[in-house]
Amino acid sequence: MEQPVHSLHDLFAQLGLPSTHNEIEGFIASHQGLNARTQLADAPFWSRSQAAFLREGLRDDSDWAECIDELNVRLR
Repeated sequence: MEQPVHSLHDLFAQLGLPSTHNEIEGFIASHQGLNARTQLADAPFWSRSQAAFLREGLRDDSDWAECIDELNVRLR
């Protein structure tokens, strides 16, 4: 099985968010419980550019998609 191209650390850095392990875990803990009917990119805590990046990454099945999926699962 191939390893993911990007890590959650990389994704958070790409989104312009603090990206240490503790900062990522804190972000997830404070935003966890996202409604199952809400698309990840439509969550209210993203900026427009962050939401666009997430939406495009999934739509295009980019090398970020696996990492975005992981974040999506962790925020549910």
